[in-house]
Amino acid sequence: MGQFLFVGAVILILGWLLNNMRIGLGDAGISISYGFLSNASGFQINLGLNELHSRTDTYANAFWIGFLNTMRVIIMGLVLSTVLGLVVGIARLSSNWLLRNLALVFIEIIQNTPLLVQLIFVYAGILPSLPGIRNAAELPGPSYLSVKGLAIPALNPTDSSTIWYLLALGGIVGGYMIWRARRKMRLDTGKVTYAAEIGLAIMFGVGAFTWLVMSLIGSSPFMVSLPRIQGFNYASGEGAIIPPELVAIIIGLTLYTGAFIAEVVRSGIQSVPHGQWEAARAQGFSYFQTLRLIVLPQALRVMIPPLTNQYLNLAKNSSLGTACGYAELFFVARTMSESVPVVPVILFVMVTYLLISLAIAGIMNVLNSRFQLKTR
Repeated sequence: MGQFLFVGAVILILGWLLNNMRIGLGDAGISISYGFLSNASGFQINLGLNELHSRTDTYANAFWIGFLNTMRVIIMGLVLSTVLGLVVGIARLSSNWLLRNLALVFIEIIQNTPLLVQLIFVYAGILPSLPGIRNAAELPGPSYLSVKGLAIPALNPTDSSTIWYLLALGGIVGGYMIWRARRKMRLDTGKVTYAAEIGLAIMFGVGAFTWLVMSLIGSSPFMVSLPRIQGFNYASGEGAIIPPELVAIIIGLTLYTGAFIAEVVRSGIQSVPHGQWEAARAQGFSYFQTLRLIVLPQALRVMIPPLTNQYLNLAKNSSLGTACGYAELFFVARTMSESVPVVPVILFVMVTYLLISLAIAGIMNVLNSRFQLKTR
């Protein structure tokens, strides 16, 4: 009964606050209507990668471009920071003195300097030192690196790409099922079944093989578009251009979040009893086999909850891309607030980040429940 009364009191207080806010905004002449979303924005966004926003496009389209750019940063940052954190965290426990202390110095420097300062340093200190467009560094691919950003080959889908997507999806599902079956066989019999190796080979092999076959019969699922330098910029519509603003925010978020993830990995590995290492060594397992098959699966039970916090921090810190001039959601909202009421714009941004955070937390909670020990 007390819980229902508490919930009711919270609802009443929130209703009272919202009503006061509505009255106060009305007295100040501030509208919270979203009717402006269908109006022409009057500004242009040139950092939408493949999706450009022109002056005649609507405010809703500007929000969409900002959301896509934010999700690009979050997804790329999550993957890269996890890989970096795993490598640095393992290096932190290495028996090699130099490697162990290099990892320690990296963690201490990154963790004890503000993220915003790091972003400004990368964007205004490191990236401007890259060569000009006329002297762009040519990388394998071919790719080009200059102050205008990184230009890499792009894959443009063709009419037969849908068929390839279906076949590749079938390979992924088949590889996953075979991995599950062989993993169960290994757990039941104790035999080495190479479940992960065979499963991954099928997942990637089916896609690569079908791509090769379709290309040989003249119906390639993708056409490769190579970047090219034209005048004082990269040629429009050729290759994929990763702007320096995106490079700066990705590098900053990856280094910053990766340093914290490294400590999560280190503490997770150290939580596994040392006897597990000794038992694995007695069974003839190598160092990396012990990590992959024995230590890390147990360490994940400890690592996932703090990893969730770091992933949520990365998603929210992506809003600092506005300091680099990257057109993410908050940057677009700031630009819009110059011509439309600021309150509905900020509310929209807050709700969007809330939904992104809830989605990340939900996925990590599912993973956490899968890795926890099941007891009766």
